[in-house]
Amino acid sequence: MGAGLRFVGAEERRVRLGVRHRLAGGARAQSPEEVAGSLVALHGTDPATVFLAVGARLVEPGKTVADTERALYEDRSLVRMHGMRRTVFVFPAELTAVVHASTGLAVAAKERAGLLKNMAAAGAPDAAWLAEVEAATLAALERRGQATAAELAADEPRLREQYVYAAGKSYEGVHTVSTQLLRVLGTEGKVVRGRPLGSWTSNQFRWAPAPPHPELEEAAAQAELLERWLTCCGPATEADLKWWTGWKVTDVRRALAAIGAQEVGLAEGTGFVAAGDTEPVTGGAAEPWAALLPALDPTAMAWQQRDWYLAPELRAALFDRSGNVGPTVWWDGRVVGGWAQRPDGEIVWRLLGGDGVGREAEAAIAAEAERLRGWVGGTRLTPRFRTPLERELAG
Repeated sequence: MGAGLRFVGAEERRVRLGVRHRLAGGARAQSPEEVAGSLVALHGTDPATVFLAVGARLVEPGKTVADTERALYEDRSLVRMHGMRRTVFVFPAELTAVVHASTGLAVAAKERAGLLKNMAAAGAPDAAWLAEVEAATLAALERRGQATAAELAADEPRLREQYVYAAGKSYEGVHTVSTQLLRVLGTEGKVVRGRPLGSWTSNQFRWAPAPPHPELEEAAAQAELLERWLTCCGPATEADLKWWTGWKVTDVRRALAAIGAQEVGLAEGTGFVAAGDTEPVTGGAAEPWAALLPALDPTAMAWQQRDWYLAPELRAALFDRSGNVGPTVWWDGRVVGGWAQRPDGEIVWRLLGGDGVGREAEAAIAAEAERLRGWVGGTRLTPRFRTPLERELAG
């Protein structure tokens, strides 16, 4: 840690988290667009996470489903697309060009090269054939507006072509061109996820043409994305930044220099905040707050180094083996337990750790559980990546 740096302790970081992540009572948002804008990106691998993350932060959670569907599928003010670390996120529409240029292009090049390599190894048709299928697929999608992979294959039957992946290996499998090509087109910013076939929790979805956006220069886009993220999540270490973006450390350092990020001291070492953002955060954080956040919530997953808000001894119960966080219970900036939904719709939760949080906290957490059940209603919630505590509580 550099000498003379202002030190930002865990308590101050938790205050920042509560206000800027729209979790403190006075900081809650009016719309899904406000939530996504404040958090930069909502994890979209599990469709329910997007809605649950929004609902936890709205002043009026009863409007969560209708307003989020409006934003995603009618106004298109929010876009579900591939982003950092090859992961699907929901972004504000104005960020799609930034994400594509800063992250998507590099990922897309690897995805396309991998697809062509795997097809060639299996003796499948070549790049020229794939280019023809791609053009026909995009044309069909433009005509339809939105379509499932099966509907697109009805228009372009070559999408049904199959090939053997990793022949002779323990993980050998049969891949269908439609699945693999649409994934590549998603990382290339040509298609995005559209309205699901079922309810807001459904994993079956349609594809839609990507909204048009300008082509940006990579370094400038990386600087803008990093500045937005630091405004939301700073202070953060270089390791946090590299992990969240999925970039090379040289890209992270270049972007930090470009935005004039300022160094601060953290328990983990040197951290960074956006230029001019070194003072304590106030507003909306006067009272302690409780929250029930979903699996893969962007707050729980924002940092690689998490000890300041999540005690190491709680991780075995709250994470799966791949590092995906399950549903978490929060009290005033710390993870204190987990929650689940039982088959009858009841929201159940459990505090973890040897130290109790007090009656005030338990009452506030119970109120949040009722608030959640109130707007979820009879919808069944099962996280895509299940964790030990969630499985146990769900029964």
